[in-house]
Amino acid sequence: MPKKIILPEGTGKPLAPYVPATQADNIVYVSGTLAFDENNNVVHVGDAAAQTRHILESIKKVLATAGGSMDDVTFNSIFIKDWADYAAINQIYAEFFPNDKPARYCIQCGLVKAEALVEIASVAHL
Repeated sequence: MPKKIILPEGTGKPLAPYVPATQADNIVYVSGTLAFDENNNVVHVGDAAAQTRHILESIKKVLATAGGSMDDVTFNSIFIKDWADYAAINQIYAEFFPNDKPARYCIQCGLVKAEALVEIASVAHL
């Protein structure tokens, strides 16, 4: 099964050996996405809601590049630094998935940069 690398316009160089997304057949696997600018600096430091919005907008851009939309997302993996941010993250998350919600899980853990409060990875079926 051939795979296709998804690189939205303006994508910065990743911190590690990965790409923003890979498409195999009609499935798009979006890498763990953090609230980074094009230079891999964390944006919206201290604001989990703003970081979540930035992340979901980035995922939306990746999916659009692949020919899809947020409606195509079937599964999300959510990683948060602090459970105190859970409600704020969910409020923004709900805006991006107003209709049928994707399956998901959410765990608390350390993230790759200390200022990062949330990370989301997605699977979409186009």
